[in-house]
Amino acid sequence: MTSSNISLALRNVIRHRRRSVIAILSICIGIASLLLAGGFIEWNLGYGRESTIHSQLGHIRIFKKGYLDAGQSDPAAFLFTLDDGDADRILQLPGVKVMAPRLSFNGLVSHGESTLSFIGEGVDPVLEKEISRSVTITAGMDMHPGSPKGIVVGQGLAANLGVVPGDSLVLMANTVDGRVNAVEVSVLGLFATVTKAYDDSALRVPIELVRQLLRASGVHSYAVLLDRTEQTTDVVKRLDAIYGSTAQEIVPWFKLADFYNKTAELFGRQVDVVRLIIALIIMLSIANSLMMSVMERVAEIGTMMAVGQTRRGVLSLFLLEGGFLGVFGGGCGVVLGWLAGLAISAIGIPMPPPPGMAFGYTAEISITWDMVFEAFILAVTTALCASFYPAWKASRMQIVDALRHSR
Repeated sequence: MTSSNISLALRNVIRHRRRSVIAILSICIGIASLLLAGGFIEWNLGYGRESTIHSQLGHIRIFKKGYLDAGQSDPAAFLFTLDDGDADRILQLPGVKVMAPRLSFNGLVSHGESTLSFIGEGVDPVLEKEISRSVTITAGMDMHPGSPKGIVVGQGLAANLGVVPGDSLVLMANTVDGRVNAVEVSVLGLFATVTKAYDDSALRVPIELVRQLLRASGVHSYAVLLDRTEQTTDVVKRLDAIYGSTAQEIVPWFKLADFYNKTAELFGRQVDVVRLIIALIIMLSIANSLMMSVMERVAEIGTMMAVGQTRRGVLSLFLLEGGFLGVFGGGCGVVLGWLAGLAISAIGIPMPPPPGMAFGYTAEISITWDMVFEAFILAVTTALCASFYPAWKASRMQIVDALRHSR
């Protein structure tokens, strides 16, 4: 491949303006569409990830070993407490922002003549505010230290009970020694999270009140919040180094977010399908353009070979033409997709409540540099692959037949 071939290939692309523009536009629109579709999915995955972390899980959870397997059947056996020294060591790790205790329980909640089962979580009203910032208070107010018997109730559960902020409820649960205990509480507010099923059965209670109700000490887990989600794996490794041989189990959020993982897998398959469709569009466009070029330039190809151009040189010439079309189309598509993504994000995309969610939201387009690089490489690689058959066809011509074609 010589510099003269590169220069000649570029001139040929420019010379056949109409055909080149059509091919470049096809690639451009395909790549822009791929970036917009991928950016939309990327934003939704990011929104779902952060909402899941900041409404239920935290970035990392610390459990007593075995809790995830047997904790539901025997929760009292998995209570534990980190001493002040261990808590300080965790909070001093790079990236760790907040650590909050949680105590899980369930039982019956009564209001008037209505009695329903619930799943509850005892939390620290102060520490939990930062971790649960994606928990939306839809009515009333959040828990606060000034109301030790004030709770918040999932809006679905509140609707089934017929309660509003200011109403009183009775919570009944089994203590750690198997007895039944009850406590009267006041509803401070109603909340909603990204998971409607959770809101239909959940309530949150100050952790000290739950300890009184269960007559228990300790917690079932600690939720750890980090500065950035990308730090999760690194902090988990550091925590494993500290607690790897103890009775604690360090679990990152993505091992607990089953719904999110299934959604991410589904979206990933959708992007793969879009990528395949775009690749087919590019291949058909480039192959058609270059085949037409070969048919129109038979005499030109024969003349080139007659004056000394090798078959390999002809092959490389057409491959270069296809590569240039891929580069130009991919570059234009990246720019178009990026600008369109910024414009759409500025306007916003109103989204209805997806399955399993209680409310809608306004989506955006999030295009990452990895997506840009992959889309550009897809354009160039697919264009080169599509160019191979027309280039091979041109290089296989017989000089005599090609020269006779001009007569």
